[in-house]
Amino acid sequence: MIVVYTSPGCASCRKVKSWLKERALPFVEKNIFTTLLNKNEVKLLLQRSENGTEDIISKRSKIIQESKVDLDSMTINELVDFIVDNPSILRRPIIISERNFQVGYDSEEIDAFVPPELRKLSLSSCDINCKHYSTCGKVRKELE
Repeated sequence: MIVVYTSPGCASCRKVKSWLKERALPFVEKNIFTTLLNKNEVKLLLQRSENGTEDIISKRSKIIQESKVDLDSMTINELVDFIVDNPSILRRPIIISERNFQVGYDSEEIDAFVPPELRKLSLSSCDINCKHYSTCGKVRKELE
């Protein structure tokens, strides 16, 4: 299952949701302001990011700038609590699945969320007459 952490008014979030819908990929949207993040979710996001806080926290956020917190000096539990209390510091969208993790919308990187079985299927059964050829054909070209 793909989970997309979003916020209202986020253009990149809209692009990701549109991309997933166009490809009929099931996903769960979690608006970080209306769906409270729990500590385990935040820990998972930190664990899955390659560079920890660098990947998922916006250092330009108003809260970070005004509070002048030193994220690097926080313990993991303090950091998790700070994120839970201040979800607006998260960069968006954050897209996560069993195999993949991405922050922001990147038109080249997001293709990793197409399941391998769909990629294989597109190689064998999709031709120019398929209504999904724009997606399948692109995957096929990348795999050749």
